[in-house]
Amino acid sequence: MWFILFLILPFAGLAYTSWHIWQILPFAPLWRWVVVTVGILLFLTIFLNFTRVIEHMPMWLARICYETGNSSLFILLYLVMLFLLLDLGRLVHLVPKEILFSNGYSSVILTVLMTGLFVYGNIHYKHKVRQPLTLTSEKMKGHKPVKIVMVSDLHLGYHNRRAELARWIDLINAERPDLILIGGDIIDISVRPLIYEDMAAEFRRLKAPVYACLGNHEYYCGEPLAQKFYRDAGITLLRDSIVNVSDNLCIIGRDDRTNTHRRSVAQLTKGVDSNRYIILLDHQPYHLDRAERAGVDFQFSGHTHYGQVWPASWITDAIYEDAFGPHQRGKTRYYVSSGLGIWGGKFRIGTHSEYVVATLKE
Repeated sequence: MWFILFLILPFAGLAYTSWHIWQILPFAPLWRWVVVTVGILLFLTIFLNFTRVIEHMPMWLARICYETGNSSLFILLYLVMLFLLLDLGRLVHLVPKEILFSNGYSSVILTVLMTGLFVYGNIHYKHKVRQPLTLTSEKMKGHKPVKIVMVSDLHLGYHNRRAELARWIDLINAERPDLILIGGDIIDISVRPLIYEDMAAEFRRLKAPVYACLGNHEYYCGEPLAQKFYRDAGITLLRDSIVNVSDNLCIIGRDDRTNTHRRSVAQLTKGVDSNRYIILLDHQPYHLDRAERAGVDFQFSGHTHYGQVWPASWITDAIYEDAFGPHQRGKTRYYVSSGLGIWGGKFRIGTHSEYVVATLKE
C-alpha cells in the first residue's frame, strides 16, 4: 500500500505542476514543451538513485543525477503547494484567472520565488547549529563532568562529500570532547563515494573515542560494507552490544529496527550495572517507553530529520512521540536529533542541521 502511494503521489504532483507550468508560460507551444519536458526528465533522474544504475555511472555523472533527482522532489513539493494555494484563491475569487494563464510576470515571479526559497534552504542547511545539552545524575557524584558530542544522520555519499565532512570534523574537534557518539546513518545510499574520496581518513582525525550504532541507511548500502567502513574509519560499532567507557558510564548501541531479529532494550540492559549512567544509541525513536522501563538514563536517536523541510515536520510530529529535541519519560531523558547531514536535496526549510554538545555531570 505504502509503496503504491510512494509511486502515485509524486507522479500525480508532477502531472499537476507540469500542467500549471504549461498554462502559465507565455511561450509558443514548442518552447512550453521544451521547458515541461526538461523538468520531467530532471525529476525522473530520482529513480536512478533508487536503483543500482547509479553505482555504474562515472562518479561525476552519479553526483549530478543524485543531486538533481533528489532536489527536484523537494522543488516539486513546494510547486504543488504553491499551485494548490493559487487554485484555492481562484475558487474563492481572490486570485484573478489571468495570473495563471500565459502570464510573463507571473512566470518571472514564480521563478524568482522558487529560486530564492531554495537558495535560502541550501544556505540554511550549510549552517550547523550547536545544540548544548546538560545531563545531570547522582551517578556522576564524585566524578569529573564528561563532555560528549553527539551527531546523527550524516548521510555521506554522492552529495555530502569529503570537503563537507572535513568541516564537520573540525567543528567536533573544536569542542574538545571526551567522547563522540553517532546515532546511525553515517552512510547515505552507497559506500562507493566514501571509498572514492577516502572519507575514513577524515574520521581518523577525530581526537576522542567514537562509538556508533547502525541506521537504516547502513542496511540500504549493504551492512557488511558499512561495517568495514566503520572499522577503516576507527569508529567502534555497537551492534546490540555494550561498552563500559568508565566505572560510571556505559554505552549501549542497539541495532537498527531494519533487523527484525535485533535484541530488545530489556535484553541489552540485563546484567548492566545500574550504578553506571546508561546511554542508549537507537537510531529510530520508536517505542520510547521501552528505554524507560529498562532503566536507561539517556537515549540518543536521529532518523526523523524533523522532516527536513516544512510542512513535512508536521508529519514527523504525528508519527513519533518525540520527533525532534529533548524529551523525558519518568527518569529517562531523550534527545532526537534533526541530523548533522541530510538525505536527498541539501535544503533545510523550517528545520535545521545540528550537532549536540552534552555535558554529563552531577
